[in-house]
Amino acid sequence: MANDKYEVIIYWSEDDHAFIAEVPELPGCMADGETYGKSLKNVQVIIKEWIHTAKEEGREIPRPKGRKLAFA
Repeated sequence: MANDKYEVIIYWSEDDHAFIAEVPELPGCMADGETYGKSLKNVQVIIKEWIHTAKEEGREIPRPKGRKLAFA
């Protein structure tokens, strides 16, 4: 499963004074960084760790859904 296929949402957190990168499809999977790029790099490591832990614990690993398009 390709770790780079998961949606990542990155935003600035004034409380943390850092960029936060969240992976909505993997509950609790998130990382931070002092720059946008560092938060993305850090969350890529965390995605691998999340998947590794899920496999060890026998939990289901969601398939990346990709972008959802909405049509009016």
